[in-house]
Amino acid sequence: MMNRWKFACCALLLLLLLVPLAHSQTQTTTASATSAQPRDERLWRRAQEIHRKAIVIDTHNDVTTPMTNDDYDLGGTPPAPYRTSLERMKQGGMTAEFFSLYVKPFYVTKGGAVRRTLDMIDSVYRAQERHPNDLMMAFSAEDIRMAKRRGRIAALLGIEGGHAIGNSLATLREFYRLGVRYMTLTWNNTNDWADAGRGEKRHNGLTDFGKEVVREMNRLGMLVDVSHVSDKTMSDVLDISTAPIVATHSSARALANQPRNIPDDLLRRIAKNGGVVQVNFYKVFIDPKAGDANAERNKNPKYKALSDEIANKYKDDPERLAEEEDKLDAQFPLPPTPISILIDHIDHIVKVAGIDHVGLGADFDGAADMPEEAQDVSMLPNITYELLKRGYSEKDIRKILGENFLRVFAEAERVAQKSGRNISGEGSLRRINQSQ
Repeated sequence: MMNRWKFACCALLLLLLLVPLAHSQTQTTTASATSAQPRDERLWRRAQEIHRKAIVIDTHNDVTTPMTNDDYDLGGTPPAPYRTSLERMKQGGMTAEFFSLYVKPFYVTKGGAVRRTLDMIDSVYRAQERHPNDLMMAFSAEDIRMAKRRGRIAALLGIEGGHAIGNSLATLREFYRLGVRYMTLTWNNTNDWADAGRGEKRHNGLTDFGKEVVREMNRLGMLVDVSHVSDKTMSDVLDISTAPIVATHSSARALANQPRNIPDDLLRRIAKNGGVVQVNFYKVFIDPKAGDANAERNKNPKYKALSDEIANKYKDDPERLAEEEDKLDAQFPLPPTPISILIDHIDHIVKVAGIDHVGLGADFDGAADMPEEAQDVSMLPNITYELLKRGYSEKDIRKILGENFLRVFAEAERVAQKSGRNISGEGSLRRINQSQ
């Protein structure tokens, strides 16, 4: 009898413990389930209220690649490793998403960079036409505000890698006509007119043609994006740009010494230019411990052997190669990075450049390893909560979430309007001759 009583008591106690756990597992992914400290529910409700009212902009998302390669439907349930879907975007309070037109350097050496860019543009229009009640194409700062009023998500286009224009300013203008509103001047590869941060340094920054590209982008109202470029290229851009610039997915180098990140002297110059730095979430770029672990992973004999095997097998299929590399990384996960490390980068940029010069450029579906509580687009309210915890005001939080970027976008448009906005009639005809 006593044993049965003890068993009943233990069973009841176990049930009482499991019910709250089961309930917590049904919460949306925006919940701070992985937080080391209990969530302040009052502050969380305040964060949700602010987040609902705010314009929330992410300036870099690479889900465009599977949308193009596999006709991935944002309205469906995303298979791993995709972190973006309409449902998750709604949960994250997303107002505007820049779909990255990432054109791999393979298309430069083998040909077809311009065509690949066009295919990716088409995939975004295809998504909008599939889901007209959820997405609207946007081409201006005012369009983003209109999307907010209409309860839709603004879909915008940004080229990642200046090699996509095929060394032709006429092609740049055609991309603008199709809706492209920023271009990252390089990817990791140095192109024919600009040095990349991770690429070889053969131009000492921008060439004369590269400077012409920046001037033409200013004239059109296309934002100049300096993520991925070398420090000298960034400095050259700041010397000549008449419009505010943007780093769409870069963080603070003082906290994580990675070429993608921006050193303090250039953060100050971007602030003086009126530009904005959109913080990248990728843990290797924000957390030195993750960076060290990534370096060790790359030296792991088993990882290296599998990586070499994949590289050889798919050397002529860059899209499949990238997919297999992501799968391989998932087999060798990096240690967790707390969301506080991400907020540290926002804090640092605020201290160095000012509250008006920082935003969010997550790099979802372009990087595999993200911080705890910021692992996909549904979790963006956690950033608002963390900023509240650190004492940021509602006004300043709304700047970080989107208003800073909107200001830069609108100013770039204003600079372009001063030049008359004749897209081709007054455009430069300079180009670099090539076979493509």
